[in-house]
Amino acid sequence: MSYDRSVSAEPHDPLPESVWAVQMPALRFGRGAADELDHQFRDMGVEPGADGLLVTDETLVDLGHAARVHETLSEAGFTIDRYTDVEREPSVAAIEDCVSVVRDEQGSDGYDFYVGLGGGSVMDTAKATRAIIANGGGPLDYIAEPTGDGQPLEESGPPLVLLPTTAGTGAEISPLAILSVEEKNIKEGISSDHVRADAAVLDPTLTTTLPADLTAKTAMDALGHAIEGYTTHSYDSLLRPSEAADRPVYGGRTPFTEMFSEKAIRLLSGSVRQAVHNGDDLEARSNMLLGALFGAIAGLTAGANLCHAMAYPVGNRYHTFHGETIAALTPASTIGYNAGSDPDRYERIAELFGIDTTGMQAHEAADALKAEYIQLQQDLNALPSGLHELAGITEDDVRPLAEQTVETQARLLRANPRPVTADDVEDVFRDALHNWEA
Repeated sequence: MSYDRSVSAEPHDPLPESVWAVQMPALRFGRGAADELDHQFRDMGVEPGADGLLVTDETLVDLGHAARVHETLSEAGFTIDRYTDVEREPSVAAIEDCVSVVRDEQGSDGYDFYVGLGGGSVMDTAKATRAIIANGGGPLDYIAEPTGDGQPLEESGPPLVLLPTTAGTGAEISPLAILSVEEKNIKEGISSDHVRADAAVLDPTLTTTLPADLTAKTAMDALGHAIEGYTTHSYDSLLRPSEAADRPVYGGRTPFTEMFSEKAIRLLSGSVRQAVHNGDDLEARSNMLLGALFGAIAGLTAGANLCHAMAYPVGNRYHTFHGETIAALTPASTIGYNAGSDPDRYERIAELFGIDTTGMQAHEAADALKAEYIQLQQDLNALPSGLHELAGITEDDVRPLAEQTVETQARLLRANPRPVTADDVEDVFRDALHNWEA
């Protein structure tokens, strides 16, 4: 089974795409940016006295980050409630719980504004909750068919500002909220520009308390966004939709996204060792947060592909952390199977990793990139050697995982630079069992 490159839901004359667009939240970046959160809301027309909800988790409450944000807003005259019962890899039921709390406290109209402080799970919970309150109903109404009803979101809702405390997920700028559908053992997304936050405040001082293992795991997700976005189809190799409104949120790489991918790859690969091994190094933390932002701008605009498509079934079946799943799969998928799609582009990625490619053929540079990526993971001393160490996955598991990937992840697979079949995906899963000898 292969995937065509059409991005339109309706039949139309097969004309190449000729337009690309970029949408993202307003951005505020730097040390101390979190202390300007009240100004961010005033810039969006939220007046003192407004009622807001801070979505966060108990860990960030214990670390004092939630109190910092709460106090900044309270002292500026805003009234703040907290929701802290966020699930890791939030389920549909978890979002329903947050939505229910909002309706119980504020009625069907919800709060005047929302804040999400945390990693990807917290930010996705805040995004999904705000969107559902604004549009009515529940999460399954807006998840695509056949899992959900596939209703379009019509409203964004009141202002939402996200503050990431990790450097990796890109949820602070993405138009997607990823949810687990537990009864089907799959992950699905609510995907719409109405899901996207209005602003993102990125303060590296919020990331210094992130443990070394989570720093490494989220960094691999950020690198995945950057590399996948750099190697996906060019926007003008896709087909133009019949209506501009049908253009997908993931529209292929453009000169704009390529610029951000290159800077992200350089920043992340050059700073992650220091950030993992010396978490108090604010320069390294700043580079990681900026690299993750740039990687998200690139990868979550151009589109992720094979590696992320394979990661979702693994995460659902084995409840693994998303970042470490990406880490285990990337050598076999993004810089393994896909390297043959454009060897010259992979040679450029090798150079961005700091590899001297002088005298190498393009395919040799791609091989060197794979070796360097694996060495980087080993140097971090916090990541699994492959899917087997990650979750005990064996040869017997790869076929079911491949079939589930093909059946549930067509949206991502059609963005892959090489066509893939279930047999191809099975081979990639098999290659990812062991990236090095543990």
